Amino acid sequence: MSVWAARRFWTQAAVVPAPGGFAIGLDARQVRTPRKAALILPSAALAEAVAAEWLAQGDRVDPATMPFTRTANSAIDTVTGQFDAIVQIVADYGGSDLLCYRAEGPEDLVVRQSDAWDPLLSWAAGSLGAPLRTTSGIVHVAQAPDSLAALRRLVERLTPFQLAAFHDLVSLSGSLILALALTRRHITVDEAWRRSRIDEDWQISQWGEDEEAAEVARRKHAAFLQADRFYGLCG
Repeated sequence: MSVWAARRFWTQAAVVPAPGGFAIGLDARQVRTPRKAALILPSAALAEAVAAEWLAQGDRVDPATMPFTRTANSAIDTVTGQFDAIVQIVADYGGSDLLCYRAEGPEDLVVRQSDAWDPLLSWAAGSLGAPLRTTSGIVHVAQAPDSLAALRRLVERLTPFQLAAFHDLVSLSGSLILALALTRRHITVDEAWRRSRIDEDWQISQWGEDEEAAEVARRKHAAFLQADRFYGLCG
């Protein structure tokens, strides 16, 4: 059965114990990924969340309403087979982390960035063994190889399911350090999102909010919350 079946044919979506984890049974049939691999989830809690998405479908399956299923598919079909490449993509954010690039002015924005970001960089230096340099403006600042290596080792320790969600947390926020602080529960998801939006929120405070930009931000925020929840459900 393809995961993206056009029409609903099942009445029940149940979590079923399976070798290596938990499967999703749609009546008598087991859900598979788009590449026909068995959809095996690493924890019962994550499997329950995926099953709930299937149970909530109407007459036709709408992938847009199934973020946990999509991320699980990605973990199995993409991340598992390209693990090292995706680790590198994510780890590379450490070399150009949002928190390291500061405004030259005005003073209010400079202070907001410092108040929000300096504590996270101090935490990264002390708790992760990864001190990072900051700069003003957009000129690239090279980071110490030892720091980048330490950050990469942390990313390498993630499981494919964790990495699939972690990739979204990093790419949506622009910060590897912020995503690490969140997934290690040094900060809450609301704090993480707010600290990733310092520049945008300052612009809104100066010029008002654009309707189209607000809608884009809303979708990104929802995706950020979903990625954080998926990561937490991995077990």
